[in-house]
Amino acid sequence: MKILVEALECKVIIGLLDFERERTQRVLVDLELNYNYSSETFIDYADLVLLIEKELKEKRYKLLEEALLGIKAVICRAYPHILSLTLKVAKPDIISNCSVALSDSWTF
Repeated sequence: MKILVEALECKVIIGLLDFERERTQRVLVDLELNYNYSSETFIDYADLVLLIEKELKEKRYKLLEEALLGIKAVICRAYPHILSLTLKVAKPDIISNCSVALSDSWTF
């Protein structure tokens, strides 16, 4: 079974620059998660979204790299039965003429 979360928008403190530490900015998260579905291993996508939002809002990451790895870690702790995970974290408003993002994939 595959869960897709696309363009999850969070307003969070993220970044190295002084102004990034003072006010929230938009971050977009895309996720693809594979797992073997059964009634015992069911993953509620609403809970998954809340988990990601909570991680980003509470941790106030400085780097997208740290945010990406933090999201991965919290998902893996909550759902140790996942088979693979692909994440993308973007800051669409930090540079005026583009969106910057990081992504990575893992197989477990």
